[in-house]
Amino acid sequence: MRRLSVLLLAGLTVTAVGCSDDKTVTTAPQSAPATSPTSAAQEQPSSAAPTATPSKKAASVGDTLGVRGMEDGESLAVTVVKVVDPAGAANEFSSPDPGTRFVAVQFRLKNTGTAVYSDSPSNGARLVDAQGQQFDASSDETAAGPDFPGGVTIAPGDTGLGFVAFEVPVASKPAKVQFTMDSGFADDTGQWNITR
Repeated sequence: MRRLSVLLLAGLTVTAVGCSDDKTVTTAPQSAPATSPTSAAQEQPSSAAPTATPSKKAASVGDTLGVRGMEDGESLAVTVVKVVDPAGAANEFSSPDPGTRFVAVQFRLKNTGTAVYSDSPSNGARLVDAQGQQFDASSDETAAGPDFPGGVTIAPGDTGLGFVAFEVPVASKPAKVQFTMDSGFADDTGQWNITR
């Protein structure tokens, strides 16, 4: 019995060490099915299988995902509002390098937590192309619309809206965009498919 306890404890320790809090949120919440589970269960014999839950779809432009920060009370509902590809330069001083173009992504950040959100949204945003290449945000402004400033402060219950620009090769096909709180260091990462 003692040997079994030691083996069981060792197995639990290995399982706990292998766990991680990092997660990528990729599915948007779906609306409930037309038939409620209660009424469907009443219509079926008791030996029938339970009603299937609605399937989840990959998040895309227009969908909202919830992400958490590293500190208690830090959480956002993040929406990718639109993608502008290609996005023109805001002025003659912010043109893309030869062989590249700007892609601008508009994010809506709603503070759903109890702590003030104070960060640079562009630090936690990343664009991924169809080949899996990842691009950090550019500091250049585009003509797509107002960018998020370098630092943003959003009180609980309030919302911020702004574009984040990415400079990508001309031949690159944007496929996904990601957002992580705490300048990209939080455990939760929201991911949206933006393939056209």
